[in-house]
Amino acid sequence: MSEADQVVVLDTGSTDATVEKLRQRGASVTVEVITPWRFDTARNRSLELVPEDAEICVCTDLDEVFHPGWRKELEQVWEEGAGQATYRYTWSFNPDGSEGVVFWYEKIHARWGYRWVHPVHEVLAWVGEGRPGPTVVADGVQLDHHPDPTKSRGQYLALLELSVAEDPEDDRNVHYLGREYMFRERWDDCIATLKRHLSMPKSTWKDERAASMRYIAKAYLGKGNQQQAQDWYLRAIAEAPYLREPWMDLAELLYEQEEWDGVLYMTGRALSITHRPRTYICEAAPWGSLPHDLRCIAFYHTGRRQQALEEARKALALEPGNERLRGNVELLEQEMETAVHP
Repeated sequence: MSEADQVVVLDTGSTDATVEKLRQRGASVTVEVITPWRFDTARNRSLELVPEDAEICVCTDLDEVFHPGWRKELEQVWEEGAGQATYRYTWSFNPDGSEGVVFWYEKIHARWGYRWVHPVHEVLAWVGEGRPGPTVVADGVQLDHHPDPTKSRGQYLALLELSVAEDPEDDRNVHYLGREYMFRERWDDCIATLKRHLSMPKSTWKDERAASMRYIAKAYLGKGNQQQAQDWYLRAIAEAPYLREPWMDLAELLYEQEEWDGVLYMTGRALSITHRPRTYICEAAPWGSLPHDLRCIAFYHTGRRQQALEEARKALALEPGNERLRGNVELLEQEMETAVHP
């Protein structure tokens, strides 16, 4: 953040040397307790601490790191009257260091006219006069997220339930709540909540609707009902056939059922999608080695060793540190060699 004119931090309860370290580096740090805890309240309080003559606010958390040069890239695209900037955000990394979930973020905004809303999964809302300024695209800005895997998500569910209670017609909140129930393996609550999401008049974004259908399918799998899961995966495909995720979800289910021709069809359709969307709906596995890995196994079980080897090599190229994938390549190469020179 040192490229900014000023770094303003609201510390809401650290118990280590965070405050001292930040101040040593020149940050302006305010320590306050937010009770009851809400993410929007905390972010709005931090925004109040930003000098009134600031023009652009760049909001990050302490586990997020910009690539150097972000300010210059932002200034090149920011225009007079702009409201927000969207930029590339790597939410997670794979064990080998490669990128996992990647989407585009919008937490850079003009100083005035915006407030944060919702107790959790908070977003910027325009509260100024007239219409907000345009959102500029900062292609050259990259922000990396390095979360602490030991940090609890325990507060999320209660805050999401509060969020839906406060604004029951907000379809985004209902979707997030259903997803959280899925994470908690509360299958029936997940199914009921996401079916409600799909019935809401404002629920029109096909990417998110397809995600709700996929999560319903996963909940049915959790309940042991593979037929219902398959039906909901098919609905997700019909809703958003341009996304890899539903094709790959069904491919994995067919893999478990050893329906090899189905695996090949579903993975083939997934791989035919070459445009990776910029939304948070995009997941890592469908864009990694998984499609080729499943195709390798399906080709192998249907007696097509050469095609299996080709797919194994493609999978390994996308995940070179994976020893299992490397073993698959070596095994298939040995089998092909033995077939030629018994």
